[in-house]
Amino acid sequence: MARVEVLMPQMGESIAEGTLSKWLKKLGDPVKRDEPLFEISTDKVDAEIPAPAAGVLAEIKVQEGQTVPVQTLVAVIETDKSAPVPVAAPPAPAPPKAAPPPAAASPVVPRPTPASPVAAPKGDGGETAEERLRKRSTPLVRKIAAEHRVDISAIPGTGFAGRVTKQDILGFIEHGAPAPAPTAPGTRLPAAAPSGPVQHPAVEPWPGDRVEPFSKIRKITADHMIMSRRTSAHVTSFFEVDYTRVAELRRKHKAAYAERGVNLTYLAFITKACAENLRKHPVVNAAVSGDNIIYRADVNIGIAVALDWGLIVPVVKHADELSLVGIARAINDLGERARTKKLSPDEIQRGTFTITNPGVFGSYAGAPIINQPQVAILGVGAIEKRPKVVTLPDGTDTIAIRTIGMVSMSYDHRIVDGADADRFLADMKRSLEDFPEGAI
Repeated sequence: MARVEVLMPQMGESIAEGTLSKWLKKLGDPVKRDEPLFEISTDKVDAEIPAPAAGVLAEIKVQEGQTVPVQTLVAVIETDKSAPVPVAAPPAPAPPKAAPPPAAASPVVPRPTPASPVAAPKGDGGETAEERLRKRSTPLVRKIAAEHRVDISAIPGTGFAGRVTKQDILGFIEHGAPAPAPTAPGTRLPAAAPSGPVQHPAVEPWPGDRVEPFSKIRKITADHMIMSRRTSAHVTSFFEVDYTRVAELRRKHKAAYAERGVNLTYLAFITKACAENLRKHPVVNAAVSGDNIIYRADVNIGIAVALDWGLIVPVVKHADELSLVGIARAINDLGERARTKKLSPDEIQRGTFTITNPGVFGSYAGAPIINQPQVAILGVGAIEKRPKVVTLPDGTDTIAIRTIGMVSMSYDHRIVDGADADRFLADMKRSLEDFPEGAI
């Protein structure tokens, strides 16, 4: 008889906690190894978590809707199916909070944070152990704090050891954060976009309206889009691409690809062209860190996938090292697993450039919002047959039917100049219009 502990996984390097959004098994249910056990939501992804072993779900430690730190015990699987299933006991009360140490002068009033450690006397750094713990929040929380010029240590935290979570800081801002403390002359503030509460105005519903709260993924997407607009100086360039060559290659090779289980789409050709040219234009494959530019060594292209419940961006890693068939297979696989919530945490991390394809819904062109901390995103418009003026070999012009589509690229004008963006797009256009047969 063995007991297997199920822990809250860490869904990315910067993720410190997760919300158990739904149990897919009930107490006492048999489970198979790698069978989906529960769903979680984090700042970056919604995902199904598989069972680490086969057996019976003997204990449930975390209920639906609870947010807990990573590595928290979530459940216990009993591998001996004949073992009785215990009744879930009520959670133990939190240990009483220790009183703060007496101060030499005025008394110290403890902050109202659950399970927070006793405040240690300040050392030479002028900061207590409690304050250091509270400030060691996720990068997302620190970024929100910098945007709104909020002192994290002033916010009551509900996370592990009193850490401030994303929900804590957003609630603090929405209910009215105090004005930032005055700074000494010459003090350099962190770079931040215009401050102000990240909230949506209240609108009165009319009779017959249906009101639904934001889903977890919709709220995350909304916050991320607002943050991106405030962070980057968005500019968008538009190019028309003649896909006639690509259309002919698709027609010629699509059946052969299908026999190998791969759907040869226009998006695969576009991703291949981007991957080849991102290496030639490193500033488009970069990130901004304070006053520094990080030129990424890897070319990892995120492919935005529209789902019924929101948007997710799985990443094709080392796309510049893949063949066309490798890219097509990766896009097919990641897209399918995104729709069935089978993506692993690593597959949505470390993107360096993003492609979004609203053209599949008929959109002519658009100006997408940059996927932070990247500096550029490519939008693909509808690809269709249109009349086009072409020049014949003898120099005369004529109108022909060509397969045409628009591409647009939004880029961060802090480091990507218009000339940089247009050179990249011109090279990508050329790669698609003159796509070599040998690359198929």
